[in-house]
Amino acid sequence: MPRFFNTAGPCRPSEHYMLPARERIADLAPLIAARQYFVIHAARQTGKTTLLLELAAELEAGGRYRALYCSVETAQGVTDAAAGIGAVLVALRDAASCHPLLHERLPAVDDAEWSAALRRLLSGLSAACDRPLVVLIDEVDCLEGPTLLSLLRQVRQGYILRDQMPFPHALALVGMRDVRDWRASLRPERETLGSASPFNIASDSLTLRAFTRDEVARLYQQHTDDTGQAFPPEVVDLVWERTRGQPWLVNAIAREIVERQLARDHRRAITVAVAEAAIEALILRRDAHLDSLIERLREPRVRRVIEPVLIGEEHAIDLLDDDVRYCLDLGLLADDRGRLTAACPIYAEVIGRALSWTSQCALDPALERRWMDGRRLDVDGLLRAFQEFWRDHAESWVARYQYQEAAPLLILMAFLQRVVNGGGRVTREFASGRRRVDVVVEYAGQRYPLELKLWRGPRSRAEGEAQLAAYCRQLGAGDGWLVLFDRRPERSWEQRLTWELVERDGLRLRIVGC
Repeated sequence: MPRFFNTAGPCRPSEHYMLPARERIADLAPLIAARQYFVIHAARQTGKTTLLLELAAELEAGGRYRALYCSVETAQGVTDAAAGIGAVLVALRDAASCHPLLHERLPAVDDAEWSAALRRLLSGLSAACDRPLVVLIDEVDCLEGPTLLSLLRQVRQGYILRDQMPFPHALALVGMRDVRDWRASLRPERETLGSASPFNIASDSLTLRAFTRDEVARLYQQHTDDTGQAFPPEVVDLVWERTRGQPWLVNAIAREIVERQLARDHRRAITVAVAEAAIEALILRRDAHLDSLIERLREPRVRRVIEPVLIGEEHAIDLLDDDVRYCLDLGLLADDRGRLTAACPIYAEVIGRALSWTSQCALDPALERRWMDGRRLDVDGLLRAFQEFWRDHAESWVARYQYQEAAPLLILMAFLQRVVNGGGRVTREFASGRRRVDVVVEYAGQRYPLELKLWRGPRSRAEGEAQLAAYCRQLGAGDGWLVLFDRRPERSWEQRLTWELVERDGLRLRIVGC
């Protein structure tokens, strides 16, 4: 069977184009040799399970260790600790039953004594091995609080006593979130974990990094070697720039190009236009990977972090804040030198479109192409129409949004997206501390820069003009539009809805009050 780009489940070299996941994480051999218990965390579909299966196979083949891989995902949603630990025990036994040695040596453990049963099972499995046992537990952070807490406490107890009793030589706990977020989720205000913290046995917390640009090229070269169909450098550059190397996106774009856009015809050329069409198709289709990110946007702790990023709020970002770390661990956001931003441009598109999707669908379909003539986009006419719409609908439309402060910017993005659907493209750039959102509308080979900004005081206008002028120069555009939303309740609509043309250093800047 020909190999293909995988977007579901772990990668296998015989079936999929892939790069060894071990290349994207620190060397684990010293930790295992030193009998360490450690955490591996990374965002969804970045290669964690592939890494663990690779590691287990390498450890077994090396002849020094026995390795047991186990996923506890089947225990997700089990809120009772006894039932949850019971599900973990079943998962461990199932994994051991597939092991070439352990399937004949499963220890007998009384599951009814659930608060000690996991420790006893791990001890029994370790005793049954002819070599030191390394246990790799996947999807740990899907366990409910009481189950996770019991698992960690039982592992800790065995860790402390492992010089007096058999217990795993090394152990990895693996999931999307770091141990810090586990601790936060397990500590209700009325309860503490006590002095015997189950978290203090983890020596290291490691993560899988994204692909580099060269790694994207290496991955795509495998397809070229197999089929002769090349991914030219400009396509690799585009994919890297839009994905920042996120592994699922890198594979999903390639699969969309090869299997859907070009219908598996390896004689057809892969071009930038084909890659752009593939990216747009992915965003519109909202496969499970992207849909899961969208679901996270509804969580209050995510909204608390994302909303200031969306509007470019200037405030100190505490990268140790539990909610900030949670968004970083999920892969929604990235830390750009202390500034929070979308993890990659495709995620920025997904976030912007998802939060304004309902508004976009509710807008009049006649908006599409109304200000386009095939050669240019009439941005002046479009924004004057938006001013009228905003006067008539601002209050009722803002009320629909969970993201209340960001709502004006999201509604304008929905308006822009509806206008250019099928005939252009809207690109959004946002980050904490920038005090605005950069938007560029691309149509018929032209780029139209807009700055979207909330009124924050007398400096807002002058600051916005300077920001827009810099953005126009960056894009090589002679015209730009600053849309300034003034939500002060004492201001009348006549005072808010303004329009002014400013010429500045050869640039024509429209200041659009809303």
